[in-house]
Amino acid sequence: MAVSIQASASPVLARPATLVVINPSGNRHRVAITPVPFTIGRQVDSHLVLRDNRASRNHARIVSENGEYYVEDLKSSHGVFVNGTRVKRQKLYAADRIEFGFADSYSLIFTFDDDEIQKLLDQFSAPKSASAGAGNLAKLRALVEVARALQNSLSTDDVLAAVVDAALAITGFERGFLLLSDDGALRVQLARDRHGNQVVKTDLGVPLKTIEDALHQRRELLSMNLYPGSDFNSVSESDADSRSIVGVPLVRVRAGSAQETCIITSRSDTIGLIYLDSGQTAVDLSSGNRELLQTLALEASTILENARLLQEERIKQRMEEELSIAREIQTSLLPRRLPSEGWFRVAGSSLPSHEVGGDCFDVRQLSPNTWSFVVTDVSGKGVSSALLAALLQGSFLLASDSESDIQQMMSRINLFLNERTEGEKYATVFYCTVSREGLLRWANAGHCTPILVRADSKIEKLETTGMPVGMLPDATFGVRSLQLQPRDKIVAYSDGLSDAENAQGKFFGNTRMMEIIHAHTTKTAAELLGELMRAVETFTAGAVQHDDITAVVVEYRP
Repeated sequence: MAVSIQASASPVLARPATLVVINPSGNRHRVAITPVPFTIGRQVDSHLVLRDNRASRNHARIVSENGEYYVEDLKSSHGVFVNGTRVKRQKLYAADRIEFGFADSYSLIFTFDDDEIQKLLDQFSAPKSASAGAGNLAKLRALVEVARALQNSLSTDDVLAAVVDAALAITGFERGFLLLSDDGALRVQLARDRHGNQVVKTDLGVPLKTIEDALHQRRELLSMNLYPGSDFNSVSESDADSRSIVGVPLVRVRAGSAQETCIITSRSDTIGLIYLDSGQTAVDLSSGNRELLQTLALEASTILENARLLQEERIKQRMEEELSIAREIQTSLLPRRLPSEGWFRVAGSSLPSHEVGGDCFDVRQLSPNTWSFVVTDVSGKGVSSALLAALLQGSFLLASDSESDIQQMMSRINLFLNERTEGEKYATVFYCTVSREGLLRWANAGHCTPILVRADSKIEKLETTGMPVGMLPDATFGVRSLQLQPRDKIVAYSDGLSDAENAQGKFFGNTRMMEIIHAHTTKTAAELLGELMRAVETFTAGAVQHDDITAVVVEYRP
């Protein structure tokens, strides 16, 4: 019996592709489309984050099917446009431009890596022009563009070595050194001969101090001549000794638009130079080649600036990844389930900002007849504030409901925080307990004043009973109490709610918050919290927030 086996078709792999990201300022950088699906949006965990308040949190994504790339609109508010046409899903071709509904926002150019590099490499095999100088210029431009295209996959030294090789090829000099300024002193970054071989860096032959003096004394920003033992600013080429030396300064540049690169013209912003020398007296230093060298120096300066920006971007990306992990940990510490039935009911929400904040809240049953809850806000932002918030959250695990115990607990927390941070960090705390009989006890250490919403719609405030914890070692904290009535509610929040900001820079404010509470006093805890958070979301309209927005509503339902 013959059995035939048919092999399943292998999936078609998509060619490596890249997005050229043009930000609103006109600066460009490359982002590889990996992994796939590749998400784009304002959400901090997107593969490409659009730092524009008008972009949706999850705006678009790029997917791969049968070896082809497609861009998809993820039901964004302002749409996705490919080459000026709004699309829901669109196949992508090389050089397609992707935009997000605003002319002054981000735009992306889709490219295949191998296509772009091959196009640039083809320039080397193009027929030579009638003018040798024009041919050199075209070859130089192609070389620099290839270096730029390969910058993400080659080290900076490899790219700069290609620049030095080009300078040697243009001028006919024998050796080339690239020197960079390190805290004002020059150091040799790399050394090459005209055959592409490495040269020992110590073979420079001229004291670095001599070159530094010539660099600082030069009359022109982009050119200088070096002849040992002579006045560098006055000796002409015909007076050169048997070893010809030329230095081409590298200056700091500021990346601008695609059509413009700004040079910072202060000589104090010189970052190094390309040093060329030769034992031959006849070297090609015609005016055309001088211009080529200066152009090459500007390109080398741009490459160094791009490398610096790339390093900064990598550090920033690594920090954002660490902050994302910290946000996840912080979110996981919030209570997973809140009591929604029985005599004590709670609804709570904490919306993290793009930074790690110091907000936290917790709800805990102390006994069958007593519940407690706490809201804290540590001063400042960042991981240190988040760690302190987690520490404070854990410190209330063994809290009690008696007045003396609450006072002692607050004093211990205050002293501990003050000793560990020496007063540089503090936290506002609202802690309260509610008994089955409706007795409310609270301590308010400088926190935003919680609102007590009575069942008859009257509003009261739970005022502060002490300063924030951690400020002074001998601070005291009072405890107050009152009797709750059935269906009374307590609204506690952090200042991130009242300070929520819209795109125009206006704050949500306490007045707007109180109006919403007044309008929904008869609703349940969950309904009142929902109205409050919806109002904040409508007001901010997706604007990036710089503080966590935390709100907790407690309802007494005996």
